[in-house]
Amino acid sequence: MRQPLPEQGQAWPELKARMLAYADGDVRWREGRTAVYVFNAGPEVEQVQKEAYALFMSENGLGPAAFPSLKRMEEEVVGFGLGLLHAPENAAGAITSGGTDSITMAIKAARDFARKARGVGGPLNIVAPRSAHPAFDKACALMEIEVRRVALKDYLADPAAMAAAADASTVMIVGSAPNFPYGLIDPIAALSELAVERDLWLHVDACVGGYIAPFVRMNGEPIAPFDFELPGVRSMSADLHKYGYCAKGASTVFFRSKALQDFMVFDFRDWPGGRMVTPTLAGTRPGGAISAAWAVMNFLGVEGYRAKQALVTDARAKIAAGAEALGFTVLGRPQLGLLAFTRADADCLAIWAKLRERGWFSGVTTEPKSLHLMLSPIHAQVADEYLADLAWALKAAGGAAPAEAPRYA
Repeated sequence: MRQPLPEQGQAWPELKARMLAYADGDVRWREGRTAVYVFNAGPEVEQVQKEAYALFMSENGLGPAAFPSLKRMEEEVVGFGLGLLHAPENAAGAITSGGTDSITMAIKAARDFARKARGVGGPLNIVAPRSAHPAFDKACALMEIEVRRVALKDYLADPAAMAAAADASTVMIVGSAPNFPYGLIDPIAALSELAVERDLWLHVDACVGGYIAPFVRMNGEPIAPFDFELPGVRSMSADLHKYGYCAKGASTVFFRSKALQDFMVFDFRDWPGGRMVTPTLAGTRPGGAISAAWAVMNFLGVEGYRAKQALVTDARAKIAAGAEALGFTVLGRPQLGLLAFTRADADCLAIWAKLRERGWFSGVTTEPKSLHLMLSPIHAQVADEYLADLAWALKAAGGAAPAEAPRYA
C-alpha cells in the first residue's frame, strides 16, 4: 500500500532503528552467507569505503573545475587500472557508475567510431558469445544495434563462429574475462587475432575479472593474456565495486588511446545554460564513489590485493574440490573467484532452494542447471560450513519440487 509522506519529520535515531528493522530479512552478507551482489573484503575495507565515501558524498564529479580533488582522484584510479591491464602510455579511461554504464559507453564509442571514422552506414551489429553479459543487449537496445549472439564451445567464446557472424557492419566483437555464468576467461588472444586481421573493435568485458586476474597472476596462476597487452583489444570494462572492493557504484571503462575515448564523450554546446560535457552516461556523478575507490585502492595496494585475492582463489579451490567429492562436476576450469558446478542426477535448483533455507544466497546457471558462486575473501572462513550444508541440501533436495531460478534484478 502506498505510504504518504509524513506531515512531520522524525528523529534520526527512530528512523535508523526502523531502517535496521527493515533489513532483518536481508541476506547475512557480513557473515559470508552471500555469494552474489556483495564483495566482502572484511570490516577494515568496509570502514574505509564508508568514511571515504562520506567525506565527498555531497561533491559532484560532473564539475571538475569546482572539485579538482575528484578529478585528481579519478585520474589516479584510472591510472591504477590502466597500469594493471598493460595499457599503453596514451591509453585513457573514466570511472562510471557500474559495469552496465561502462559497457554502454564502450559500445557508444565503437558505434560513433564506426560511423565517423570508418564511414559505416545502415544497420549496425555487435557479435558476442552467448555467455556475454546482458548489459550488451541493454546498451544495444538503447542504440538500436543488432546483437548477434554466437553459440559457445566448451562454455567459452568460439572465435571461428564469431568470425563467421561478423561482417562489414559489425562495430564490436566481445570477449569476457571471465564470463559471468561459468567464471571462465574466453580465448581473448584468438579474438585479438581476429580483431587485428579484420580491423574489428574488440571489447573485453573484465567487469568481474579486471581487478582480480592481475593479482591472481602475480600469485602464480597462469592467467592467459586477456587485456591491452593483446594488440586487438581496443576497450575494456572493469568494475571497481566487484573485486576492487570499492563502494557501489563504481566501474572503469578503458580505451587503448585517448583518440578512441573521445568517441565516448558527450559534448553539447548549443544550450542557453552553457556547454555541457559528460564523459560517461551519467550527468551528476557521486563524488563518494570516486573518493571511496581512491581510498580503498590506496589502502590495499598491490600487497593487500594479492592477499585478498589469494583468499578468494583458495576458497574457490576448496569449494570446487569439496563439490566434486560430493559428485558434482565443475564447469570448465575456473581460475578466478567464480565457479559453477552441476550434477546430472540432481535438481540443482532444488538444492539452491534448500541452501537458501539455511541462509545461503547465491546464483544459478541455467545452461546446464548449476549452482553458481561468486566468492569473496570472507568465504575462505566459511567454505567448510558451506560444503557441509551443500551435502545436507543435496540429500534434502532428493524429493523436492524444482525451484524457480533466482532473478538477477
